[in-house]
Amino acid sequence: MISLQQIEQDLIGAMKAKDPVSVDVLRGLKTRVQNEQTKSSSAGKELAEDDLIALVRSEVKKRKEAAEAFQKGGRTEMSEKELKEAEVLQKYLPAQMGEADLSKIIDVVIAENGFLPADFGKAMGAVKARVGSSADGAVLSKLLKERLK
Repeated sequence: MISLQQIEQDLIGAMKAKDPVSVDVLRGLKTRVQNEQTKSSSAGKELAEDDLIALVRSEVKKRKEAAEAFQKGGRTEMSEKELKEAEVLQKYLPAQMGEADLSKIIDVVIAENGFLPADFGKAMGAVKARVGSSADGAVLSKLLKERLK
């Protein structure tokens, strides 16, 4: 279970271990969580776990996209840095469902609802409702597009 307290404890541990990458990433994550808490209508209350997972997912996505851009630009050292940062954040996300398991669920949802290629959005919503946060959206989208051809 992810929480601000867990992030703070991990930050202290990273400081003690003198791990500069983890310290930077966790400081940024802590700040982002606190900013989101301030923005929310229930200021001062902790964000729900689903909100925290979504926030961490967006941070991981940013870093992976940046790593890809750096790689295309020939900046491998910066790409590696971004990937290391994404790796630090990954431990706060729930275990991701494998493609084989996800494919089975997609097949069941398509069979139950009779989705056609034009129903991609509806199918995506139905599958996401079934798998929750245990599947990566990009992988889910790719597999669903393959099934709905």
